[in-house]
Amino acid sequence: MLIDRFGRPVTNLRISLTKECNLNCFYCHREGQLDGERRMTPEEIERIVRIASRLGIRKVKLTGGEPTIRSDIMEIIRKIRPYVIDLSLTTNGTTLYTLAEKLKEAGLDRVNISLDTLDRKKYKMITSFDVLDQVLKGIRKATRLFHPVKLNMVVMKGINDEEIWDMIRFAGKVGAILQLIEIEVPREMEDSQFFKDFFYPLKPLEEEFEKMAVEIRERKMHRRRKYFLPVDGKIVEVEVVRSMHNTIFCMNCTRLRLTADGYLKTCLLRKDDLIDILGPMREGASDEELVEVFKRAVLLREPYWK
Repeated sequence: MLIDRFGRPVTNLRISLTKECNLNCFYCHREGQLDGERRMTPEEIERIVRIASRLGIRKVKLTGGEPTIRSDIMEIIRKIRPYVIDLSLTTNGTTLYTLAEKLKEAGLDRVNISLDTLDRKKYKMITSFDVLDQVLKGIRKATRLFHPVKLNMVVMKGINDEEIWDMIRFAGKVGAILQLIEIEVPREMEDSQFFKDFFYPLKPLEEEFEKMAVEIRERKMHRRRKYFLPVDGKIVEVEVVRSMHNTIFCMNCTRLRLTADGYLKTCLLRKDDLIDILGPMREGASDEELVEVFKRAVLLREPYWK
């Protein structure tokens, strides 16, 4: 197992398959990726995951951009499935209605679906596209095939903060888990107008959840709390992701990232932490040499907030 200088084990790999997306959400951080021309093939992704699994990294999440717009997404899933114990995908949900069965058959375990609002006009304002009905159909199909299904709601002041309880009720209705997520920005953007306009602190809401929850559990990943809330005769599971200035969040991070152009990346918010793994691979590096690339990346890991 790989352990960084702060005693944190690395067990999760978050792989961006593309920087391209069929939506245009105005707040999107694009997984902290910089511009690049290279694109990993399914075989290259498989080799990286195989080597990662040797090092104890057995949980993989596929992201983007929008990962399902890659025409070879099923091939990628089939190739990496044998090396992992948990294979998940983060998607905007636009393609799920047509692809959900194929994703399941290829070997996908679960999905996270971005859904910031149930209001059609707001959805178009956030994403630039009028496809909310299509996404909702995909969510309903996904909940019949995958478990768990998580809905990712980025809570934004003045845009969707008044919809939180509507989203909780919707999650309960369709049988999904709701993840409420604070907008996350690097230190240099904390004084930006964007952050001042849209950041909505979730700590007060967590305090409200603590009072009404019938059960509270803590996840190992980032020590995030899961609240089981009684709403409309159902128990709805809600997770709260508060990463801004959250030292506990960072000190319990077990994640390494792989960018769409083949760089290992230690943290979403850092810009000085890219370690090229695709380049050495294409130049004929052995598996043992690529193991050393992983080790170099892990040595760069440090808590962003500390």
